[in-house]
Amino acid sequence: MKKIFAIALASIAITSIQAQDINDAMRFSQTDLNGTARFRAMGGAFGAVGGDFSSLNVNPAGSLIFANNQVGFTLANYNTNNDSNYFGIKTSDSNNSFAINQAGAVFVFNNEDIRSDWRKFAFSLNYENARNLDNSIFSAGTNLNNSVDNYFLSYANGVELGVLNNYYFDELYYNEQQAYLGYNSYIIDPSSNIDTNTAYYTNIAPGTTDGNYYQENRIHSTGYNSKVAFNFAGQYTDKWLFGLNLNSHFLDYRQTSNFYESNSNPKYTTGSTVDVIRFSNDLYTYGSGFSFQLGTIFKPAKEVRLGLAYESPTWYRLTDELSQRVTTSGYGLNSTQNNAIYSTVVTDPNTTMIFVPYKLQSPGKWTGSFAYIFGKRGLLSVDLTSKNYGTTTYRPKGDFSTTNTIMANNLTTATEVRLGGEYKIKKISLRGGYRYEQSPYKNGTTIGALTGYSGGLGYNFGSTKLDLAYAYAKRDYDQQFFSQGLTDAARIKSVNNTVNLTLLFEL
Repeated sequence: MKKIFAIALASIAITSIQAQDINDAMRFSQTDLNGTARFRAMGGAFGAVGGDFSSLNVNPAGSLIFANNQVGFTLANYNTNNDSNYFGIKTSDSNNSFAINQAGAVFVFNNEDIRSDWRKFAFSLNYENARNLDNSIFSAGTNLNNSVDNYFLSYANGVELGVLNNYYFDELYYNEQQAYLGYNSYIIDPSSNIDTNTAYYTNIAPGTTDGNYYQENRIHSTGYNSKVAFNFAGQYTDKWLFGLNLNSHFLDYRQTSNFYESNSNPKYTTGSTVDVIRFSNDLYTYGSGFSFQLGTIFKPAKEVRLGLAYESPTWYRLTDELSQRVTTSGYGLNSTQNNAIYSTVVTDPNTTMIFVPYKLQSPGKWTGSFAYIFGKRGLLSVDLTSKNYGTTTYRPKGDFSTTNTIMANNLTTATEVRLGGEYKIKKISLRGGYRYEQSPYKNGTTIGALTGYSGGLGYNFGSTKLDLAYAYAKRDYDQQFFSQGLTDAARIKSVNNTVNLTLLFEL
């Protein structure tokens, strides 16, 4: 059975396999256009349209557009294909999953007091998977200059050798643990064998001119970032609609990363020489959060609707659990120069590190909306959103000052445009949508812009409605293997194909 222990928060260093770096902050701050099939088919442009469960996640005033009480749920199939390019070598991996990604109920009440200007009220409860976190990425290529030994050296230099020799793994701080893994797997050795030594060198020699370090990195993740919205809304006169959402968020994320490196370095000559490394990390992040939304819809004319909504930051409280394992092979491992046999060493602390819970504040968002209604024949709508990712913050701020500064300096405000249309032919509805979201990074490339197209149809049986949608989205981004030491990144071209099926019942 694995040992489990907690680590003081201040001791946690930032790496790409932990939830306290910029990459994972972005993962938990970004959301997908999940939800009902009608919502997906129209590109999520529902801020002024309303009358749909997923529209409440854009503008909470939209619950007042429902004419009757209604319940519904949505099934979704997610397919993600990731093409990777790492030093010119192209690889591909994909992931396919099914989920119930939306379920909700809305209740509408007309005010029986005809003297009151408050004409109508609505209450609704809606569950939605804000982001599906299932994914698989595989990258491989030959790195001419950089080995994973630099990852372990970046943590080891400055750590006294006596600390690594005289303590068990679970008694060390995180940076010392990484040094321990590199030292005990013979990837690195001390410059001097005295306990006060703080300098280390690598046992990985340069390879041939044909290529130094062949590297593979496989990342598989599962999980969800979902929320339950408690919605309250009221209509004032015939022109103004006001709404409020109180949102409970639930996050559950598991990531397994397996890194492999081999090189054509010389056979054993002096000291240990490593030519194969396998480094595995299993991360589990879980927690909950809270946010709220305020929104209004104004009807200046029968055909026109204008919407404005604010979504607060989400205040998460998260916990990380991490286990690690290193396997190395080479000549002279754990042996003397006169007994230089080829051997394999497994460094497995058999320990799960549980980090002290920390807080993440994702950015808030503003949405402005316009919709034109063609009577009962159809509609056109547009949403424009603004989200400042530079305000993303880890807490306590003192423990994450470096990471928060990195995010403030590298992230920026991203604008998203969503367009949607619907045309009805008797009981059939035809729908289409488009969306474009800017990069959240100032450089525009670490995570690139997103472009998406969608379409779908619906059939009205009377008290029952059935909707189907297909959505396509693509985005390029950099996938670093590690956040320090070995910081080279693979370029990922990610394509998401989603099919949603929604069944609605009017009560």
